[in-house]
Amino acid sequence: TGDLVDPDEALRNKVVGVYFSAGWCPPCRDFTPLLCDFYTELVDEGEPPAQFEIVFVSSDKSSDDMIEYYHDMHGDWLALPWTDEFKNELKQRYQITSVPKLVILKENGEVITDKGRKQIRDKGLACFRPWLEAAEIFQNFNSF
Repeated sequence: TGDLVDPDEALRNKVVGVYFSAGWCPPCRDFTPLLCDFYTELVDEGEPPAQFEIVFVSSDKSSDDMIEYYHDMHGDWLALPWTDEFKNELKQRYQITSVPKLVILKENGEVITDKGRKQIRDKGLACFRPWLEAAEIFQNFNSF
């Protein structure tokens, strides 16, 4: 398990990708490495780092399963604790009926797109700029 962070601070002024996923799900295991590459290029290797954060919301069968999947396959992003009941509220709010699903949000929770997975698969890094523009956040760089 990781350190607890203040979500308001961690997500302030960022495009947020809420990643609904599970280790038992083959399409999830297929997409997660792509998402890792996308995140690494934007955030870890970006100069300056892109204003983007991912929050993993687990549909794993147990906390142990979630931790194993998160450690084995996920990037250096945030996760909602497995025991946190808020995940059910998020699944309802964004009408999550199957995984994997990557919902791209403004800082205030408004949806930019619920087709984040398809867009990353189809367009790669090129899909980030339209998300950033849609998010209407203060940008800390001149060109991207």
